Amino acid sequence: MMQANHWINGRWLDNGDERGHTLNPADNTPVGYYALGSKALTDQAIDVARSVFEAGQWSTKPRVRAQVLLDYADRLTERQNELADIIVQESGKLQSEARGEVLGCISECRYYAGLARTIMGRSTELDTGQWVSFTREAAGVVAIIVPWNAPATLLIRSLAPALAAGCTVVVKPAPQTANVNRIMMECLAAVTGLPAGVVNSVNENGIEVGQRLSVHPDVDVISFTGASSTGSAIMASAAGTLKRLSLELGGKAPTLVASDANLDIAIPQIARHATIIAGQMCTAITRVIVDPSRFEETAEKLRDALAEVRTGRGDDRQSTMGALIDARSRDRLLGSLDIARRDGEIWLQGQTFESGPLAKGNFLTPTLMQIQDVKHELIQEELFGPVLNIECADDEADMLARANATRYGLAASVWTESVRRAQHWTRGIRSGSVWVNAHNRLAAETETGGFRHSGLGRLHGMQGLDDFLETKTVYFAED
Repeated sequence: MMQANHWINGRWLDNGDERGHTLNPADNTPVGYYALGSKALTDQAIDVARSVFEAGQWSTKPRVRAQVLLDYADRLTERQNELADIIVQESGKLQSEARGEVLGCISECRYYAGLARTIMGRSTELDTGQWVSFTREAAGVVAIIVPWNAPATLLIRSLAPALAAGCTVVVKPAPQTANVNRIMMECLAAVTGLPAGVVNSVNENGIEVGQRLSVHPDVDVISFTGASSTGSAIMASAAGTLKRLSLELGGKAPTLVASDANLDIAIPQIARHATIIAGQMCTAITRVIVDPSRFEETAEKLRDALAEVRTGRGDDRQSTMGALIDARSRDRLLGSLDIARRDGEIWLQGQTFESGPLAKGNFLTPTLMQIQDVKHELIQEELFGPVLNIECADDEADMLARANATRYGLAASVWTESVRRAQHWTRGIRSGSVWVNAHNRLAAETETGGFRHSGLGRLHGMQGLDDFLETKTVYFAED
């Protein structure tokens, strides 16, 4: 059995018999073990990261940082097949999704390697003999708290810009995907140019490690991806030490289907991006808001497309949707379906597997429901599963109002042949990302982040560096 240990100051640390285990969501069999973290280990990792940062050698060498990221991309490339296999085993997602995740990590490392060498300041002359320069410097020690649904990508999209900026890092991986993180750290440990202690990793033990990172005075930045409720708790805990926060939180992504939408293009993509990672993605489509003239046609075609989704093991090439992360998530969603039957209409009922090879796994087939009341709990709350709500709007104004009816604002999409309508809707939707005739088009070069309860700050792209940099003003006066 594999075991994920802590990585602190360039050394692997074990806790002896103190360990947890990870399970394969497809059959709930053990995948591997991980050493349990603690407050003491977290403090040790933070102390190392602080000491290395204060020494100044890492934060003042952009070419070294760029080369480290390039070498890291090479190490990930060498182990990409192994890494994808472990992602499938511990998260339950499809092999194609896992491979795409790993390729995204490699791209992100190479992108920020380039930006590491282009961090520049500016200067201005206030008056004769009065010069001011503005420099961009590393923010300090960064804590990265990683979720389980995309454990490689959601680590790298914070780690790569943090390293490019010159920060030192403490990582807390999700316990469900601890061995994915192990391989990510092993690839990093194989980079000879990385000084010991620049990156450290401590496994979780309940909530002890995450809580310690949130309150420790020597952590300058927290980068967290996860539920809005957890992000709010981190924000409250971090307030006492005035940490900078980079938070990508929950989503309730709507997609708007206009009267002129090309359904032959829209329906397959809506079905795909409602069931990506079994709907366990914060940018997955959860609401389909349809012009009244196209509602029945859209609902019927979408029902048929979702019915064709083949739910199964991630390592089965015939599968088009994998498992939920655990039985608790499946049972929670089944409870939501009971509420949907009571308060709305079911176009397609999600099913579990009571017998056969999938019976031991955490599987739930897609659901298409119709609840019209935008204040209903199933519309307002993030469900995080393959459950899609379709809504018939009164008119275009109502479509836009419905898109903005929740407290979330992470992602959205619109389907229309009209440039004027696309411009109007993309301007009116309160969301950090809006795609036109597409959904979930993500890249290292394009920033993502949320409005309102969906988070603070931006990741990816040039702005992805901002949360890990400080601006210093230096004034020069003539004698």
